[in-house]
Amino acid sequence: MPQPYKRSRSLRRVHIRVPGGKTKLHYRKRKPGKAHCSSCGAVLKGVLRERPNKMSSIPKTKKRPERPYAGSLCSKCMRLLIIGKARSL
Repeated sequence: MPQPYKRSRSLRRVHIRVPGGKTKLHYRKRKPGKAHCSSCGAVLKGVLRERPNKMSSIPKTKKRPERPYAGSLCSKCMRLLIIGKARSL
């Protein structure tokens, strides 16, 4: 029987092959939810879903797209915002 804290469904169960050839059950924390556009609420493409300790070791260019407002706005909303700002000048 697993330890009481491991019985929670908040931990995901991962089958890991150990050096002895057997597969063991390991318990890992789940990934965070997907990032959403702050304007329209669509799921952002190209934005990683990882735990903070893994995100800190990944380079910044791999975490989100290389464009203005990346990581907060989707490409469609970003275009509309930039076009709107250009028209208001």
